[in-house]
Amino acid sequence: MIESWKIFLQSQGALIEDRGVLHFGDPVRERAAAVDGTIVSDLSQLGVIAFAGDDTATFLQSQLTNDVRGLHADSAQWNAYCSPKGRLLGNFLMWRQADDYCLQLAGDILPSVQKRLTMFIMRAKVQARDASDDNVRLVVAGKQAAAAVNAALGTTPETAMSSVTVEDGLVIRVGDDKFVLSVAPGHAAKVWQSLCAFATPVGAPVWDWLRLNAGIPMIVTATQEQFVPQMVNLEVIGGVSFQKGCYPGQEIVARSQYLGKLKRRMFLAHVDAEAAPGDALFSADIEGQATGTVVNAAPAPGGGFDVLVVAQVESAQTQTLHLKAADGAALTLKPLPYTLPE
Repeated sequence: MIESWKIFLQSQGALIEDRGVLHFGDPVRERAAAVDGTIVSDLSQLGVIAFAGDDTATFLQSQLTNDVRGLHADSAQWNAYCSPKGRLLGNFLMWRQADDYCLQLAGDILPSVQKRLTMFIMRAKVQARDASDDNVRLVVAGKQAAAAVNAALGTTPETAMSSVTVEDGLVIRVGDDKFVLSVAPGHAAKVWQSLCAFATPVGAPVWDWLRLNAGIPMIVTATQEQFVPQMVNLEVIGGVSFQKGCYPGQEIVARSQYLGKLKRRMFLAHVDAEAAPGDALFSADIEGQATGTVVNAAPAPGGGFDVLVVAQVESAQTQTLHLKAADGAALTLKPLPYTLPE
């Protein structure tokens, strides 16, 4: 986290641990604001890997699951990086800013993902760097999000997964009422204060809750190499191209798409117990072994935790899933905001 930005957030009441804002003094009020209000949150807990150089588009096209050549200066996309076995090493919100291709991902996996991608640059004219502190990144979400961003930065992109460059930085629309901002550090305090005229400042767990309820997964250390992209619905949200050329794991990802019905999928659920990524799930129809895994978890406004989980489809649809043990807390499935393929 940029030191001057950290000091500013602390002056606004932020409790910061490591690189993330836990809350601004009243977590219960912050979670309530996310339900039917408008929120603004710092994203310093997430990392950014920036790639630049003449061969950047070609290099990333050969490594990632989505069509990087279709990423223009005024667009954004969900994307991911797989092992040769087709298992996710990380997933990203990706955009272009100035000469950089920026990949925003969970901060705890940035070093391993950057190191692995850098290994394959070889003689290509590409440079990769940790750009997490190049800019201040914020997210604004809720009923007045568009009005807040317009007031602070003068404009908003008209459609989802598009971006617009402004004097103070970049605005990315990631949903009907959700915007990610990448703001020059010198302008960040001014932008924050303008946003706060419309939005309640909240900690990272509140944004995690909104993101996972939008059905957007985030791979972290505890879940690396556990899922092919379709298991976490990446193809449903537009994070996989099946028309592009080869990339690590591409054959397995394509086989999962076209040969047979996927046996494991990601679901949204609620549980009246504390949950964390990597926690195992159990069901009565599969005795003695786990039927699924927690992908992401966040405290819910009404108590308990909301979770994204990958589970056996048949078990999730016909059985009750339990957290951590066969007799653990029961999960209640919630509808995702999009339709899964049959």
